[in-house]
Amino acid sequence: MSDTEDPIKPWGGRFNETTDAFVERFTASIEFDKRLYHHDIDGSIAHARMLHKTGILDSDEEQQIIDGLESIRADIAANKFQWSVALEDVHMNIEAALTERIGATGKKLHTGRSRNDQIATDIRLYVRDEIDEMATSLTDLQSALLGLAEREADTIMPGFTHLQTAQPVTFGHHLMAWFEMLDRDYSRLIDCRKRVNLSPLGAAALAGTGFPIDREYTASLLGFDMPTGNSLDSVSDRDFAIELAAFASLLMTHLSRFSEELVLWTSAQFDFVELPDRFCTGSSIMPQKKNPDVPELVRGKTGRIYGHLISLLTLMKSQPLAYNKDNQEDKEPLFDMIDTVKDCLKAYIELLPAIVAKKDNMYQAALKGYATATDLADYLVNKGLPFRDAHEVVGTAVAAAIEKNQALTDFSLAELQAFSALVTEDVFEILALEGSVAARNHIGGTAPNQVRAAIEIAKKNLAHR
Repeated sequence: MSDTEDPIKPWGGRFNETTDAFVERFTASIEFDKRLYHHDIDGSIAHARMLHKTGILDSDEEQQIIDGLESIRADIAANKFQWSVALEDVHMNIEAALTERIGATGKKLHTGRSRNDQIATDIRLYVRDEIDEMATSLTDLQSALLGLAEREADTIMPGFTHLQTAQPVTFGHHLMAWFEMLDRDYSRLIDCRKRVNLSPLGAAALAGTGFPIDREYTASLLGFDMPTGNSLDSVSDRDFAIELAAFASLLMTHLSRFSEELVLWTSAQFDFVELPDRFCTGSSIMPQKKNPDVPELVRGKTGRIYGHLISLLTLMKSQPLAYNKDNQEDKEPLFDMIDTVKDCLKAYIELLPAIVAKKDNMYQAALKGYATATDLADYLVNKGLPFRDAHEVVGTAVAAAIEKNQALTDFSLAELQAFSALVTEDVFEILALEGSVAARNHIGGTAPNQVRAAIEIAKKNLAHR
């Protein structure tokens, strides 16, 4: 059927006028909801099987419907299916094609259901599949992080607070902080899936149906955990989409933070890491430029995802029960959100293993900024000085070093002893970057052996997903 034809609307019996051409285009959703065709057909097949099980369809009718739906699925997959804006949405396009192919039997498929519970079912099936794909991608990204962290478990770099040099850490330890963020994201995603995996099919328009349907059966056929509990809520609920958008927003917050650090680290001012050329672009006027476009784009797309979360929240905030046409506006932000997140995950899965750490630059940067000052304070505390007094002593020493434009390690033993008589020859081991890092030898600390232990635990956890 072509867009120029004027098909009879399935709901047209009530109306005396044809739909205005603008209104038809304005209210149609087919241009974006046709991506749900696979899930729509799965839902319809399950519904047909249930109608046969409950005696509403005979065996021949059931088989005709299933065969017809599978032929439509094949045509859509092969790009041979003609979509019609006049038929509004994915459901009516498929139903009309089914009736055209198998005759009046096709008109029986919609018995005991509505487009309201049909779309609610389609979206849940679609979101469930996308959650499973994103969960796999998150695991792949975490695996890539573990590989890089293991490679750089001993690489010393400055740790920052307020973007000021704070204390030395290892690059592997820093990367494992990224891992922890993604681990929380994965947990949120899997938790969201539990609330997605409920079947609204059979709620019909809003009140259920008078036909002897079996909702447990269709839920089982479609892999849902159970049917939803209230027909009004079933057709109007989009909490699961909002929850997925909240997950996506937090994930993108984390990816954006990764991106910000990579952008900083690839700058000439930091020069901590090198990104592969295939993930960067140049300048049309400045031949020396190598721009970290992929991290920058991920950082930029984060705002786009936040916008989709706000769109979905705003969409739902004033809707009375049950279904309203407003809900048609859930799909475009939902679809774009999922596509964007998947692309960003793919980019990082491919980018991370190719990052090259400039270890000497990191080490030299950690030598600046008096990163081991806290270690000197701790050293004095271990010698019996109260911490606040030790803090003051080291602060005075740092001020003197700044005035002389030198590192703490440039002081002689006698000069350090002038700040505190508790200082002895072993102080220089404490002031070394390697000593500082090794001293943080506890769960969650930056000591290389603790980083490796955390990596091993993470590997085991990923293997059991």
